[in-house]
This record gives sequence, structure tokens and C-alpha cells, in this order.
Amino acid sequence: MAEAALDAMRRALRDFPVAARDLSVPFTVPYLDEPPTPLCFYRDWVCPNRPCIIRNALKHWPALQKWSFSYLRATVGSTEVTVAVTPDGYADAVRGDRFVMPAERRLPLSCVLDVLEGQTQHPGVLYMQKQCSSLLTELPQLLSDVESHIPWASEALGKMPDALNFWLGEAAAVTSLHKDHYENLYCVVSGEKHFLLHPPSDRPFIPYELYTPATYQLTEEGTFKVVDEEAMEKVPWIPLDPLTPDLARYPSYSQVQALRCTVRAGELLYLPALWFHHVQQSHGCIAVNFWYDMEYDLKYSYFQLVDSLTKAAGLY
Repeated sequence: MAEAALDAMRRALRDFPVAARDLSVPFTVPYLDEPPTPLCFYRDWVCPNRPCIIRNALKHWPALQKWSFSYLRATVGSTEVTVAVTPDGYADAVRGDRFVMPAERRLPLSCVLDVLEGQTQHPGVLYMQKQCSSLLTELPQLLSDVESHIPWASEALGKMPDALNFWLGEAAAVTSLHKDHYENLYCVVSGEKHFLLHPPSDRPFIPYELYTPATYQLTEEGTFKVVDEEAMEKVPWIPLDPLTPDLARYPSYSQVQALRCTVRAGELLYLPALWFHHVQQSHGCIAVNFWYDMEYDLKYSYFQLVDSLTKAAGLY
């Protein structure tokens, strides 16, 4: 009897993503030609937890015309910034039986630009990805070229953003598949960002495992070693690479249908809270994003229930 009930729960969980997709998940990420009103943004996108790409949302930003490498070099080139360094471009990702975080170095921004332009070399792959409101804390000189928040989004969400982050790196830098508890407004200033997305309802098909946390250390010889973080608890993370999924190990992932989109210079992606995302970029892409804390409402409770049932059913 108990086994029959467990099988029924597993069937329901496997059917749930399919039903959710048929009812509410778009086949492609929709485009808007201009920013929505606060009411439309909340009603049409935030409440149904649906992503969209908004054209012409940033056209008034001076950054779109100003933020060339030469401008950054002249304006903030001597400013030291935090740079993630990895051997293969994957920071905060599963490597073998470890969840490995990047080595971090403090470098003048001009040094990062030199590497991106091929004027000098640096061991590993560089990515400015610090996420504690890095534009405000590390490059405040650039704030006047953008905005401190997105007014129509702030009005719709009833709050100001928790963080405003700056992103710059090599094409080899990849963000592994994960989710965040933030409403994410991701703004590309130059270049392109390539997103692979899964709605929260795909959780029963997305594997999680627990990993010992570790950090890359860059040696004086320019090589990398992995050092365990002994004092930290194990980290739950997604071991699967959606670009080359190991379907022999994770066969259920074959049932998902990822959404793929490219966000180009001047465009803004609204990435709803709890959506899984994997990110690549063109070489030297510059972007900023705004994180607004999500509402811990019924949608959050529903996701937590699906997450708990997926674990209890032994799916992932």
C-alpha cells in the first residue's frame, strides 16, 4: 500500500511540469517593444511568474553610448575590482565530487580589460561577477551612467532593489544552472547574454545533490588547486550541465523543454524569482542587473512543497 502511494506521488510529480507547461509556460520568451506600466508589469509578468525581454527599456541610459573599453579604462581603469578566476570558466559549479567556488583576486579594472583585449595574459578565465551590489560598492563612479533602480519595476514591486551588480568577463565564463530568490531585471549594455531557462515547475526533472564546498586557489606558478572549505556545511547544487546533459545518469531531464533566449545590448530580461537559469555570454559583454527580493507568498510555498515532495519521492 505504501509503495503504491509512493508510485502515485511520483507519477503526479512527473505529470506536474507537463501540465504547468501546457497551462502557463510560454514556448519562447516573449518580447515587449517598450517598458510596461507598473500595473501591466505586475499583472502580466510578475504575478504569473513569466519572463519577458523588454526592448527600449534602457535607451535613456548614457552607459549604452559610453561604456566602451576605452571609456572604462579612462574613467575607472585604476580602480581595483574583485575578479573571479577559474581554470575553465565555471565558478560556483560542481566539479567532480565538490562544489567549487572561484579564486578571487583584486585587480585594477585596466588589467581585466587588457586580458579581454588580448594585450596581456592571466592564468585561467576572468569574470567580474561579484554579487553584493558590486556596481555601488566597487564602481560607484559609473552609477550616473545607469539608474539606481528601474522606476516602473520598483513601483510595481513596492520596493527598491536589494542589489545592483556589474558583470564583465570572457566568453568562456559560464554561470551553472541554478535559481535565485530574487526578481531579476538583467540589463545588457554591450554584447550579448545567452540564457537557458527552466520554470520552477520543472523541479521534479532537475537533479540536486549535496557536495562538499571547496575553493580554487591560484598558485604562484599559475596553476589551480582545489581546497576544501572544512568549516562549511555541504551545499545542495545541480550537477547537470544542460548543454551536455548526462541522460544516462539523469534520464528524467530528457522530459524538460528548456527555453533559450539571447539578450542583446539595450535589452532587459525580466527573469522571475525561482526560475532556473544557465548563462553564457559574448566576449567582453558588459551588463548590470537589479535584484528585488521576492515576495514569500503562496507561489513560494507551492514551490517549497514541490521541492520537498520531489526529495521525499526519491526523484531528485
